[in-house]
Amino acid sequence: MFIDFAQNINLESLSPQTDFEEKVISFLKEWYSDSHYVSVQTSGSTGTPKVFEIEKSRMLSSAKMTCDFLNLKPGNTALVCLPVEYISGKMMIVRALERKLKLLIATPSSKPLEYLEEKVDFCAMSPLQVENSLDKIHFIKNLIIGGAQVSESLKTKIHKQLPPDIHHPAPRIYETYGMSETLSHIALKQIYPSSEEYFSVFEGIEICLDERACLKIAAPKLNPEILKTNDLVELKESYQFKFLGRIDNVINSGGLKIRPEEVENLLKRYLHNEVAFLGIKDEKLGQKLILVIEGNENSNLIGLLELAFTVIQNTFSKNHLPKEIHFITKFPRIPNGKINRKELLHLF
Repeated sequence: MFIDFAQNINLESLSPQTDFEEKVISFLKEWYSDSHYVSVQTSGSTGTPKVFEIEKSRMLSSAKMTCDFLNLKPGNTALVCLPVEYISGKMMIVRALERKLKLLIATPSSKPLEYLEEKVDFCAMSPLQVENSLDKIHFIKNLIIGGAQVSESLKTKIHKQLPPDIHHPAPRIYETYGMSETLSHIALKQIYPSSEEYFSVFEGIEICLDERACLKIAAPKLNPEILKTNDLVELKESYQFKFLGRIDNVINSGGLKIRPEEVENLLKRYLHNEVAFLGIKDEKLGQKLILVIEGNENSNLIGLLELAFTVIQNTFSKNHLPKEIHFITKFPRIPNGKINRKELLHLF
């Protein structure tokens, strides 16, 4: 099913064939209603899931920022394959509305491109969806990846899957930075064909650091409040930043403050498995650094770990090496696919 927003749409004439198509039409009915607001549910990745009301005008402002950045034009095609309960799926529909795109609708799954056989100008996916769709991502001209951090391993796979082709324009693939309160994302970082280190914020967004060295965001067109995040970042210029990790994930081991995301990103250059560094209570150190790996232990994995640990020690210090290593069949996750660190920590 697809909807052409360049045409006058009669919602009653649409014939949904799946539950997801029903949900898309239900959201459109909410959008076209007299209310100036729509309801959005947060993912719960930074706290307890909640539902809040968002002004439609602010969602349109966010959609315009993304469409302008990607230079999308009326008549281009977009594919929505993210749940419309969350801001990620809702904003894909609003971007199609704002830019008068042709919207293809695919039921959210771990392999949303499985039946795609035509070029699409724009799509948003989660890292897990991209991981399972590498053989089809060349169909997407502009792909944004959000919901969770893009691992070094996935970046490597993307570059291997999409070697330079001088005869065809290369897809443009970006990692996003944002949250429900910023109406999806406020910054993008290209990971293909270029590999950028810093996120660039959209025009009209101002950023700075608070007293904790965490990111503060002023986005008046998206949210009337100054947003104070728990994300530790490094600023470059007035419009670029590098994500270092969440301050509430920082591990204090013997007085050394370890940002687990930094060490995890380095480790994932060598391992395909999902990994997490955790700090568990320890009488001597305060917190003891442990490494949890998703999957089964094997000799090949141990060999890669030894190599990675040498690099970690040379890059950071020997105190960034885990005191214990644990293997777990499957990580606990929240609905958007992110690791549930609190639950994982509770297990240990």
